Amino acid sequence: MADSYFMGIDTGTFASKGVIIDNDGNVIAESSSEHGMENPKPNYYEHDADAVWWHDFCTISNDLIARGGVDPRGIKGVAASALGADCLPVDEVCRPLRKAILYGIDARALDQCAELTDLYGTERINDWFGRPLGSSDVMPKILWVKENEPEVYARTYKFLTGSSFITAKLTGAYWVDKFLGLASFNPLYDSDGMPDAELCKPVCRPDQLARVGETTDIAGYVTKEAARETGLAEGTPVTVGTDDSGAEGISCGIGRLGDLMLQFGSSIYMFLVTDRLVDDDRIWRERFIIPGTFDVSAGTNTAGTLTRWLRDQVYGELKLAEEAGGENAYAAMAREAEGISPGSDGLICMPYLAGERTPINDPDARGAFFGLKLSHTRAHLYRAGLEGVAYSINQHVRIFEEDGVPVRRVMAAGGGTKNATWMQIVSDVTGKSISVPAIGIGASYGDAMMAAVGTGCWSGFEELARKVRPGITFEPNMGNHVAYERFQAIFDELYPATKDLMHRLS
Repeated sequence: MADSYFMGIDTGTFASKGVIIDNDGNVIAESSSEHGMENPKPNYYEHDADAVWWHDFCTISNDLIARGGVDPRGIKGVAASALGADCLPVDEVCRPLRKAILYGIDARALDQCAELTDLYGTERINDWFGRPLGSSDVMPKILWVKENEPEVYARTYKFLTGSSFITAKLTGAYWVDKFLGLASFNPLYDSDGMPDAELCKPVCRPDQLARVGETTDIAGYVTKEAARETGLAEGTPVTVGTDDSGAEGISCGIGRLGDLMLQFGSSIYMFLVTDRLVDDDRIWRERFIIPGTFDVSAGTNTAGTLTRWLRDQVYGELKLAEEAGGENAYAAMAREAEGISPGSDGLICMPYLAGERTPINDPDARGAFFGLKLSHTRAHLYRAGLEGVAYSINQHVRIFEEDGVPVRRVMAAGGGTKNATWMQIVSDVTGKSISVPAIGIGASYGDAMMAAVGTGCWSGFEELARKVRPGITFEPNMGNHVAYERFQAIFDELYPATKDLMHRLS
């Protein structure tokens, strides 16, 4: 099996990343490609699926094969993940009919959420979701297309997510995995993965939905056309795939009761593995990727997006210096923040620059720096931003524990884990040990590992977890933790105290 390789490619909000691994989980090649995100109106966020998702996949696939010096015929399996809970209508040959409506950051369908709640009633909605309908749900996004773009709706063959689209482009088959499909498209599918014809009626036709399978099921095989565009060998097995956060968690070895994954990407996504569905209207719940397990999950709208904004607006010369061949701007920013005391000398950031998902579920929330003084510097602003995200994470940790779900192990993944200052802040604020795996590539690594499972080259998720190598662990400074408790209390009160004023601005 030494000549067996597996490819995983993940598409995120601002970048796509790919990896080829061998049968032992060793990284053979890595590649990435940056892209933008369109924001045509307030609360509208979109990607061009062909120009971003498929373009990046093809570019990265060809680059990985070249970098790794791998014979494409040696790649025994391919898996894709992408930012989850998107809504992309396509025609019969998988041509996008409009730009993809992105995940929970896009809140255009709130009127449709209210319409569907009126139709079904609050009690039934609560039975389905364990919370109110929100911007992370695909059903109201489909209804938005139906009501606002009837010509697009009339031509729609399938409503896809990011991973569904890429898998369809590779194989010609339309699939969505249970982890993403049953949660994000809820309640359009029954628990067995079949579309519910009655519940689909107000929203879409059952045949407009993709088939449901396990993440590691074989969706199909690389077509001749896809082979020409990607450099892969025709006939290469392709698994169903999943969303980026699920793949990120798998890349960390998450899977046991009490395992919490924190994904530090453009936003924060987190999930905690449970043994049951938990109802709490502040967060989400679903079946997990690993059959027989469940999770409670949550997501903020900004994390890397916030640090990127601060880099571009406040640290412009560091960005220019990096572009000229100098030090990485984020590394320099982290070094400045490290010299600031916990609590940023009384400065607190509400990181709601793009509205917020959990736990406040308010797309009209707005960001703020509270407590500014003349003595504050840009380093204070940056550290306060890192701390604000940590305070939000801690709110979720406390909610999970309130719901009786223990947090036994915390794993962090994603680009933000490269910032050791940030990881230490999160550890100090939460009072939890934060572990980062030795291979911190993230979702694309998890994709490649699941391709190995799906093709039968690895026996299952237990073998996969054994392949994950431990890396660095950040232990909480309990003195800092005590200091942060005071600022956490103020952070918790700031949103309720300013909510009405935020909404007046919106």
